[in-house]
Amino acid sequence: QFQKHHFNIEATRLKLVEAANYVDKFYRSLNIRIALVGLEIWNNWNKCDVTENPYSTLKSFLAWSSKERAYRKHDNAQLITGVPFQGTTVGLAPVMAMCSDLQSGGVNMDHSDNAIGVAATIAHEMGHNFGMNHDSAGCCTTPAEDGGCIMASATGHPFPKVFNQCNRKELEKYLQSGGGMCLSNMPDTKNMYGGRKCGNGYLEEGEECDCGDVEVTIVQIQYLGFSGTLCFANTLMSPGTLCRERAGLCDLPEYCTGESPFCPLNSYQIDGAACDGGRAYCYSGMCLTYQDQCMQLWGPGARPAPDACFEKVNAAGDIYGNCGKDIYGNYRKCEMRDAKCGKIQCQSSASKPLQSNAVAIDTTIRTQRTQLRCRGTHVYRPESEENEMLDPGLVLTGTKCGSHHVCFEGRCQNTSIIFDSESCSKKCHGRGVCNNNKNCHCNQGWAPPFCNKPGTGGSLDSGPPMPEGPSAVVITLAILAPILLLIGIMFLFYYLKCWNKFAICSLKKTPQFSDTSGNGHANPAFKLKTPQEQRKVIGFPEIPSKPPPQQAPGLRVNAQQPSAFSSGYNCGVGQPTGPALPSPAKDIARRTPPSRPAPPAPKPPVSQDISRPRPPQRALPANPVPARPRAWPGNSPAISLPPARPRTPGQLQPAVEVGSLKGVTMISYCKTPSSTASQ
Repeated sequence: QFQKHHFNIEATRLKLVEAANYVDKFYRSLNIRIALVGLEIWNNWNKCDVTENPYSTLKSFLAWSSKERAYRKHDNAQLITGVPFQGTTVGLAPVMAMCSDLQSGGVNMDHSDNAIGVAATIAHEMGHNFGMNHDSAGCCTTPAEDGGCIMASATGHPFPKVFNQCNRKELEKYLQSGGGMCLSNMPDTKNMYGGRKCGNGYLEEGEECDCGDVEVTIVQIQYLGFSGTLCFANTLMSPGTLCRERAGLCDLPEYCTGESPFCPLNSYQIDGAACDGGRAYCYSGMCLTYQDQCMQLWGPGARPAPDACFEKVNAAGDIYGNCGKDIYGNYRKCEMRDAKCGKIQCQSSASKPLQSNAVAIDTTIRTQRTQLRCRGTHVYRPESEENEMLDPGLVLTGTKCGSHHVCFEGRCQNTSIIFDSESCSKKCHGRGVCNNNKNCHCNQGWAPPFCNKPGTGGSLDSGPPMPEGPSAVVITLAILAPILLLIGIMFLFYYLKCWNKFAICSLKKTPQFSDTSGNGHANPAFKLKTPQEQRKVIGFPEIPSKPPPQQAPGLRVNAQQPSAFSSGYNCGVGQPTGPALPSPAKDIARRTPPSRPAPPAPKPPVSQDISRPRPPQRALPANPVPARPRAWPGNSPAISLPPARPRTPGQLQPAVEVGSLKGVTMISYCKTPSSTASQ
């Protein structure tokens, strides 16, 4: 590439940066941002073997980039070279390997002087890393004169610029399987190539918000601001709040730190960690099993075939059974130990594989006791594409092929050679797992970094989780609640006791006033009886069997009548005005009438101080209580009471407002300010 631009570093740099910007623009339609975090131009020598063979070039480049990833963090690496590949191949990349530490990348040939040409190839090969296959018939609706689609099997001028719905579905399927674990992290804007820039859509230091280029619409601006993707939150969640749930068997949860508005970087279990009950290994954030791969190819109900199918079919070394291709593009026979890393063999009742351009390869194997039906898949592609894309019918890299063995590059290899999971897990003392940063993610009850001390779990990368069980606040409330309740009950009893004493003392000291109304006379003429299903107002005075003791001049205390509900306080005037209340509609049981008339009721004073009651200076004159002649049951004569006197201003009269709450009747009394009628 450097030689193609006549050894001009600046010209080479400008074209590559422009191509990266195009790739970012293409992927925005899939809600993916491509951030350029590094650009390296080899102007002296190549740091990997770059030849006309795309397979050997890819293998050499991926080995170099996997070593560089340990020092320079990145998700994906793409090689752009001016060396022409053999045949019509312009690029090559592993499928479903975006987050693989060993295989995330691709090689691309710069076949055009226009930056958008190499950008289309980079986006295509990166699409294979994202799990996208070549477009099947009917997927691309963009006409060829407009460039067609990026994932088409061939490219030309004008160059493609769009993805289609088939690509979107394949991407979503790949991400849902856990393949995009490394993509949840926001790029470190300090390390982005080109430095800080307003309008790049990334929130950088010193910016309150960055909504992207001028093509971003108002609706997109509002969405980005609301989601908090680009703008800081107003408040911080408390430490330990779960901000990113576990998204698969190999994923790990993240928690708020209380110091940042952003969730910590996504972390997941290290490649080679056991998953699915020890039946598989984690690889690139995915738990890869033969069962899941068969279901992806054949649909629900599919399952892996017996080992005999793998051994028999993949020993052929042809297009239907093999362990991949060598660096020359020839199919390799599978050795017995590598048979389960070749073409995957399944058992399914489906008529054909799910992929539109795939066909079933059925093989029948006879054993001593039974007959096995082995089903493989073959994706038909033009001969020009055979060397461009790896076979999707092969067992995926990272699949467990035996005890402590994993499929890698078409061979069943020891995990100690490929992964570093066992040595990393030893420092976690058996109380946690290693994450992709090779830090311990501790179980609940143990603290990072080595899970050898009590704590709340989590890791240095994920943030601290909430303590298991009730929090300190809940424990404190649980302890204080009974104490506060006891104090409240004691205070209530004390208050009621003091209130009863105060009410009795008030009646003794101020016989003409009642504490319940605050400014009225005691009224023995009304008494409230409230049975559960009956409300009656008795319009005659309660007559005691004998005169009450003379505790104070003019004071009359009624004897309490036994009842389930009785009024504790009576407030009102001694002389009701207006016509007498009508008789009750129904007869009710009454006590036996007294043998002698009731003593006269006390006469109210002519004037009084409404604001504050004062004790009488002298005995009040007699004031008969008005009542209607009433006939008592039996032979007792009616009791005649004198007519009522005219009502004087400033006195109280009973209101007509009656309410009921759960069968308990309440009558309220109101103050009449003048001689007008009651409201």
